[in-house]
Amino acid sequence: MAHVPLYAHPNPKKVLVIGGGDGGVLREIARHPCVEEIVICELDKDVIEISKKYLPFMAKGFDDPRVKVNIMDGAKFMEENQSAFDVIITDSSDPVGPACVLFETPFYMAMHGSLREGGIICTQGECVWLHVDLIQPLVKAITPLFHTVEYAYCTIPSYPSGQIGFIIATKAAAAGGEGNTKGCKVPVREPEKDVQRELRYYTPEIHRASFVLPAFANEPFLVANEDFYLICYIIWGCVTSDIIHLGKENYEKGVCLVLGGGWDATT
Repeated sequence: MAHVPLYAHPNPKKVLVIGGGDGGVLREIARHPCVEEIVICELDKDVIEISKKYLPFMAKGFDDPRVKVNIMDGAKFMEENQSAFDVIITDSSDPVGPACVLFETPFYMAMHGSLREGGIICTQGECVWLHVDLIQPLVKAITPLFHTVEYAYCTIPSYPSGQIGFIIATKAAAAGGEGNTKGCKVPVREPEKDVQRELRYYTPEIHRASFVLPAFANEPFLVANEDFYLICYIIWGCVTSDIIHLGKENYEKGVCLVLGGGWDATT
């Protein structure tokens, strides 16, 4: 979540984190010596304190002298800090309760306003196997706002379906100005050798691969294809996911298709 947008930016100096009170994203941002200031907005100060007590290996991100902590609403902070950040990372929980607003267009407009020209946002984007109904309309709504909008993912066994996705978007750069101008699929910087030895997941190759999506979840599908729907079914007691072409008329009628009887049902 931190390294893809940061290594896609040629010279990120000022970074904002919304949420992320466990300190893990801060820890990873701190590995970038070019970053001069790291600002975090966390709504619940108890998250920070509990993380420092029970998750010190993550919360050590708060120890970096470049970190400035704000206990406040991130949207309000961005409204007060226009064109201020090179990269904005939203490390949010799922869209339940207060976190719902972080998955709505006004929040993305706030991020766009707080970005510098050529800046990059990266937000928690749920999972293409389970949440296409959430991802698709959001990507469609923000595409006119940003210069580029892309979807990436990483594999994390403890998450549902073993994956978590990211919506990554860029703000158009001024002619001749610094920043990202071509999207984020290819890193424009790479970790120094000593940094790379410390990283357990990210590599330049992983960076590129994270944007390679299954056929059902490619960009045309996320933006425009309304005839495919995600169906979850059970095979031998294991919840699996696949994409079935039902057609919108059947989906709206609540048609249910049950599959089973072989391992090849998911191919």
